[in-house]
Amino acid sequence: MTEARAGVRQRYADGAIALGVTAALLITAAGSRPETGLAVLAYGLLAAGGLALVVRRRVPRAVLAVTGACAIGHQAAGLDVPVVAYLFAVYAAVRAGHRTVTAVVSVLMLAALPVAALLSGPHDTGEAFARARGALEIAWLVAAAAAGEALRQAERRAEEAERTREEVARRRADEERLRIARELHDSLTHQISVVKVQAEVAVHVARRRGEEVPAALLAIQEAGREASRELRATLEALRDDDTAPPRGLADVPELVSRMRSLGVDATLTVEGRGTDVPAAVDRTVYRIVQESLTNVARHSGATAATVRIDRGPELLAVRVDDDGRAAPAAAPVAGLGLLGMRERVTALGGRLAVGPRDGGGFSVRAELPVERTP
Repeated sequence: MTEARAGVRQRYADGAIALGVTAALLITAAGSRPETGLAVLAYGLLAAGGLALVVRRRVPRAVLAVTGACAIGHQAAGLDVPVVAYLFAVYAAVRAGHRTVTAVVSVLMLAALPVAALLSGPHDTGEAFARARGALEIAWLVAAAAAGEALRQAERRAEEAERTREEVARRRADEERLRIARELHDSLTHQISVVKVQAEVAVHVARRRGEEVPAALLAIQEAGREASRELRATLEALRDDDTAPPRGLADVPELVSRMRSLGVDATLTVEGRGTDVPAAVDRTVYRIVQESLTNVARHSGATAATVRIDRGPELLAVRVDDDGRAAPAAAPVAGLGLLGMRERVTALGGRLAVGPRDGGGFSVRAELPVERTP
């Protein structure tokens, strides 16, 4: 939005400059009477050259040619006025980087203006050259080109400085990513591995003895495996953004199946086909379902949970309901999981609603825009 407004302001400024130059040229030429009797043509060419400056940023070479042709035309028609519009065009063309074209056209202009002065009336060669020099001083031409080149170099240095700042910021971000990866690896990997191994050993021993394995122990075993997988994927993503593709919609059935293994009657319904969703939405849907089902397993005491995903051309809706202990009048406790979920949804311009259901249990509802922006 800011860039669009800046573009509009720039177009207004270009229009104002073009109108100002045109008005100044016409006022300057008001006291001149073309000797050829082609006053209408001369004033028309003078105005056309000034008005062409409105598009000098978009098509600088075309404006250079048009203003040059108009200058030669009104000189040949007998209107002896400095070619100010052409100088603006020279400045714009050099600023855009078209130095060679500008030099060639300017040489042609310096050669053509004396010829135009000779055509405008019965002048000798010396007088024609004097009129041409009055219309386009070489010093003015050099000054306009130098101003354009100076600003071009300044803009290029500013772009290089900005690029350098971005590279430094990217390098620092990469270093911070690696530091976080090392910290996570050193502080969590060992502990999670111990929990996972101990749970698996306990399950194995219980089965060898012919004992019934407690559901809580199975939940710990599965949670340990999932935590290990998630930590490994997170570390790989932190170390290299292009490896270990993140989980998304295609992995939601696995989450629902895992809930069934924990004794919760979980179902998944996917409606609509829609279009391919953006990667950020894909990841967020997985995280919403994952966090919601994790809360169901840990806190709700639910025996059943439903996951519904409705895919549309512009909106993707996710809903996770359970039949747990949450009472209709109870206010949801905003833990880190719900807070992170809300931040993800808000960042994508979506909406999130969480809270107890009227008939008991808890509900998580999210709507995410999936229309791709150009």
